[in-house]
Amino acid sequence: MAASLLVLTDFRQPAARALDYAAALAGVLEAPLVVLHVCAPGILDSELLTAPQPRRSPDVAARALACLTEDLPVPAVTEVQQGRVAEAVTGALRQHQPALLVLGRPRHEELPDELATTTALELLPTTTRPMLVVPEQAVVGLPRRVLLALDNEPYELPESALVVDRLLNPLHARLTVLHVGAGPAEEAARPAEEAAALLGLSPELPLKTRTLRHAWPADAILAAAGSGEFDLVILLARRRSVLGHLFHHSVTAQVLLHSPVPVLVLPAQ
Repeated sequence: MAASLLVLTDFRQPAARALDYAAALAGVLEAPLVVLHVCAPGILDSELLTAPQPRRSPDVAARALACLTEDLPVPAVTEVQQGRVAEAVTGALRQHQPALLVLGRPRHEELPDELATTTALELLPTTTRPMLVVPEQAVVGLPRRVLLALDNEPYELPESALVVDRLLNPLHARLTVLHVGAGPAEEAARPAEEAAALLGLSPELPLKTRTLRHAWPADAILAAAGSGEFDLVILLARRRSVLGHLFHHSVTAQVLLHSPVPVLVLPAQ
């Protein structure tokens, strides 16, 4: 059986959108869903000051999960855990070894980034699995126009990143590799081909390259994500950057918080 997709839900609208999006992807991947709800000990947990959750008993949460998943178009199992969200999700990742961790992201347009602390940002320093963050306003559908954002630093991808191959190849998706702050376009062509090969993508998959010089790489990526040309952004999250004390001001964090389209974050070295 194919590796599952682990979907975190708190029963709010952003999580519902993420579940619908995950179900669409699971159909392509022929993968089951594991839908997880964490009964957190208090409101100052997964989303800090931005999205307090009502407290639910495990029994009430289990019944709500059953209702939530009964009409899904793909097989799904449900799971309820208690404790802090990040710790519970980390345990579920170890147990299930999913192909993807899928989370919803609420709207943060009116919040300063210092307050818009989401579960995704909390989990990135500890997870080694690919993470898909689906914004509340995202259109549910299959990604066919994909933007892979790279800088000019070397990188290595773990085997888990091959989920991109299993997803994009059957869809015949068009991949655009965006180099922000790289050199001339002819220098970027070779890394773009290498990136596609590292992800296991078919050499027949349409591949384009763009190179931008920009003082603020996150702004360049967000401008491309909001252009209407793409329906998925792929980022690499290097271990050293997500563990740094400036991570919440990093390119990865900024794109996760503000992208209007889903963002797939691949762990990298």
